[in-house]
Amino acid sequence: MSNSETKTCQNCKQNFTIAPEDFEFYAKIKVPAPTFCPECRMQRRLMWRNEKFLYRRKCDACQKNIISIYHQDSPYTVYCQKCWWSDDWDPLAYGRKYDFSKPFFVQFNNLLKSVPRLCLINANSVNSEYTHLAADNKDCYLLFESSNNERCDYSYWMQQSKDCVDCSFVNNSELCYETLIAWNCYKLFYSKECRDCTDGFFLLDCVGCSNCYGCVGLRNKNYYVFNKPYSKEEYLKILGEKKNEMFENGIDKLRNEFNEFALRYRNKYAYIQKAVNSSGNYLLNVKNCSLCFHGYDAEDCKYGYHVWRNSKDNMDVSTVGRDAQLVYETINTGVGIYNVKFGIQNWNGNNDVQYSEACFGSQNLFGCTGLRTKQYCILNKQYIKEDYVQTMEKIIKQMADVPYVNSKDQVYKYGEFFPPEFSFFAYNETSANDHFPLDKETTKKEGYNWKEKEQRNISPTLKYFDLFKYDKNISDLLAGEIVFCANEGGENYCTGAFKFISRELEFYRKMNLPLPRLCPNCRHYQRLKQRNPLKLWKRKCQCAGLTSQPTTNNPQQTDYKYQNTINHFHGDQPCPNEFETAYAPDRPEIVYCEKCYNAEVV
Repeated sequence: MSNSETKTCQNCKQNFTIAPEDFEFYAKIKVPAPTFCPECRMQRRLMWRNEKFLYRRKCDACQKNIISIYHQDSPYTVYCQKCWWSDDWDPLAYGRKYDFSKPFFVQFNNLLKSVPRLCLINANSVNSEYTHLAADNKDCYLLFESSNNERCDYSYWMQQSKDCVDCSFVNNSELCYETLIAWNCYKLFYSKECRDCTDGFFLLDCVGCSNCYGCVGLRNKNYYVFNKPYSKEEYLKILGEKKNEMFENGIDKLRNEFNEFALRYRNKYAYIQKAVNSSGNYLLNVKNCSLCFHGYDAEDCKYGYHVWRNSKDNMDVSTVGRDAQLVYETINTGVGIYNVKFGIQNWNGNNDVQYSEACFGSQNLFGCTGLRTKQYCILNKQYIKEDYVQTMEKIIKQMADVPYVNSKDQVYKYGEFFPPEFSFFAYNETSANDHFPLDKETTKKEGYNWKEKEQRNISPTLKYFDLFKYDKNISDLLAGEIVFCANEGGENYCTGAFKFISRELEFYRKMNLPLPRLCPNCRHYQRLKQRNPLKLWKRKCQCAGLTSQPTTNNPQQTDYKYQNTINHFHGDQPCPNEFETAYAPDRPEIVYCEKCYNAEVV
């Protein structure tokens, strides 16, 4: 086994460590060790991903009006779904002979600018035109990074769910609203990090609970309010009062009340459940997953974000799943793929594919884009097997001899992901800006593109404060109104105004919920602000023995302590345990190690 090795990142200039097991993986897939640190590698991948920005434009083939992730002013040729998937054009017609006097990345970038692009990723979906990075959905609207859902609207990273609105990272759930990170839930509202819960409002870190309001860290409880038990009749009376308050004063007051209550309770260092030998955050049913975030049903993965549904033996991946194995340095890749390296949006049975983008059901590709059911191709040019192998080996050697060097003097040889300056999108259009936010000045300084916010000619017919009079009597006529967002266009991604759709109004009526006052974009980013970052800090357990250590890092500067309910293994002395957690040291939450946390779970 190789020893660990410390390197200096080409981008941030910070030192990072390559572990022995990393070297073993690189040897298995035959790639050199990376020269960027894990965080910069993730940021670089995410700069190639526009998740939520949709534009109206024309298809460059049929000239019909379409919805696309590429603005009309984009330099790329963009086709609608029907034209792109048709046999009316041949991606191989854009193939070219490799020029060994020029860097590979320059040649690949030129190929990307010539081959028609699919307007957005939306496969096998029905009546779901306004969805992206999506597959196998039915009757969904403004749904992103999601698959196998029905009637889910204004949501992100939804899997196998039905009739949910304004949710993110929700799986196998139904009739949920404003819920973040949940599995197998039913009628769960304004909640976070829950599993197997039904009929709940404002729940955090609850499992197997039903008919609960404002609770934190409960297990298999019924009829609880702010972690205290009540009879069914008492609970329903309190819930009725809270709902009346919600309609009379708005949801924010109740949300703030719950958030302050939650700060008084202990939190587990990470949301990791049913996991073996794994680290990161937001993990369920995983094994040997190290430094992974937002994953479930995954095994033997490292440096992953969105590893899911039988993602196995993968490293440095962002959204990889549905039977994806032996994948390295890719983004948005999956569905029965094997041995795919350095790729973007490669799906459905790709095998032995390198440095390729938007290829489907293909094998033995290098530097290709837009190919379907092809094999032995380089830069979209067809080869016989023997010539393909020989040429690919020569290119890999040439990438070391004639590397691409960008304006920051970063050297790109074989083994590096695509340079971000070649990305299809401006930095502030990509999900990189969600996790690694930069202002315009810094973005330009780093050599990335920036897109100015477009001015929209909107004439709202309703102000957000006008909606109070409709909350208890929601009319379908509201679907024709243009509502002025409560953020009034001030937030970075605020659209200024928004419309309701009829199915959404029916949902609020059926669930007896007030109408939202924010546009879908603002609601989405409000939810994302609640999740922990894709980063870990070393910290000590805050359990001091009989109570938690005091914390004054909350907004009200109140000195909160949590009173332990049982003796812990360390008695009345401070817990000695340390861990890596996504709770930064200056956060207001009380953070316990797994042992102290489990001792308090009831």
